[in-house]
Amino acid sequence: MNILAVIPARAGSRGIPNKNIRIVGEHPLIYYSIYNAIHSKYISDIVVSTDSPEVQIIAQQMGVKVHWRDASLCGDSVTLDSVIADAIPQNVSWDFIVTMQPTSPTLRVDTLDLAIQYTIDNDLDTVISAINAPHLSWGVRDGKKVPNYTERLNRQYLPPCYLETGAFVISKSSVVTSTTRIGEKVDIFEVPEDESQDVDTFKDLRSVEAALSRQKVGIYVNGNNKRGIGHIYRALEIADEFYVKPDIYYDTNQTDPKIFGNTKHNLIPVDGIAELYQICKKQQYTLFINDILTTSIDYMIGLRSVMPDAKIINFEDDGEGAIKADLVFNALFHEEDLPQVKAGEKYYISGKLFMFYNPIKIKDKVKRVFISFGGADPQNYSDRLLNIICKSVYRKYEFVMVLGRAKLNVETLMKFNEYENIEVLYDIANMPELMSSCDVAITSRGRTGYELALLGIPSIAMAQNKREEKHGFVCNENGFTYIGLNPDNEVIESTLKMYLSLSRKARQNFQDKLLSHDLRGGKKRVMGLINAL
Repeated sequence: MNILAVIPARAGSRGIPNKNIRIVGEHPLIYYSIYNAIHSKYISDIVVSTDSPEVQIIAQQMGVKVHWRDASLCGDSVTLDSVIADAIPQNVSWDFIVTMQPTSPTLRVDTLDLAIQYTIDNDLDTVISAINAPHLSWGVRDGKKVPNYTERLNRQYLPPCYLETGAFVISKSSVVTSTTRIGEKVDIFEVPEDESQDVDTFKDLRSVEAALSRQKVGIYVNGNNKRGIGHIYRALEIADEFYVKPDIYYDTNQTDPKIFGNTKHNLIPVDGIAELYQICKKQQYTLFINDILTTSIDYMIGLRSVMPDAKIINFEDDGEGAIKADLVFNALFHEEDLPQVKAGEKYYISGKLFMFYNPIKIKDKVKRVFISFGGADPQNYSDRLLNIICKSVYRKYEFVMVLGRAKLNVETLMKFNEYENIEVLYDIANMPELMSSCDVAITSRGRTGYELALLGIPSIAMAQNKREEKHGFVCNENGFTYIGLNPDNEVIESTLKMYLSLSRKARQNFQDKLLSHDLRGGKKRVMGLINAL
């Protein structure tokens, strides 16, 4: 079967001068239609119709034929039908003529081939690319504006409304003349929304540039009762910062999907690293993020081997694999021993809700205490604190404790709600609202410490493990009272009593230190560095 693609690309675009040869997404605009035609499994020959020497050079460099268009066919009023008919070689018996406009660069070759196959299989004279875009619209009838619908419905329930795109018109050769390319048996072929963009204005040009340059993002993250689940929260925050929907992978041997909560992100389980490699090799992400703590050289080399062109970003990675990453963010550490490592609290990523809350006002006396040890609490600090604060000496204070999604003995600890002054909660949706209702706090040395600092809440802190002992921000110098890893209950209780009796001035001094750090701008700094790769 002989199928000819004709690509019309004149020089005289008025709206966007030199439109067809402008560099968009690293290539001239016309490159994309020529590329699709070349890689189509159905198209047997290609002709570019032009009066532009630059377009001629591009076409010839890509190995396709050029038909030099006469000036009489280059005016604004000239129909595309006559341009296409003029460019068809007459010494060949063509079965189909495919018009492909260079102003539709987001079309994919697979979609083009499906449309050609659809035309052949259904013995159609003409098939036109279109997008289904139903909207509540109005028209004019008898001089009056009237709705084009009988019932107001949400968009997804409206009847189909197909708008033509400029991607392609597939026509039997027998129906193509200088006045038409439309035969009697006509149909449309619906193209995906992200392949429907036509470049007619500078706004379109910006939109197409963004589409062609868009990232393909993969995220690998794990969290559990030993590792903690701050990684999960951070991964979900980062996922919201891209203009694409990332694929988020987790290892079923390490992570319970319930930890992700009620997210609409695309969660993909994998059974170990080998399966992750296999999927990544197929997907070829442009950007891949690891939030799995320490990485090994072997893991990073393996990842590089299956995605040689990807930019790889690691979070909280103090392992030997960090040397193979393009960027490493260690907000909890302070060492920057490699040029690609960005360390310190200025790279902390705050949850979105916290950005809507102001620091607390320091009151005259402490009345309410917030307690939380992250998502997992492997040291069981929650259990120990509850057994302390249930004593009668603390009855005049209110205590609110939040247990995380990875805590193991939640049901047992919830029984402490029997005490009037103790409230034990699980998996709270609005954490900053709860924190802001308190005067002081007790926490571990991870993500929650940063959240309390952002709200200016004077806090006692203790480490969950040796890794947390290295976390530099939650320290006395920055306004916390840090009492170490696994302190004795006597130390915990004496520090708590001291905090309950602190004067307003002492707590204000703590708050001033906490608020001296810019924890609200971390996400912007992180994304700026990622997008600059």
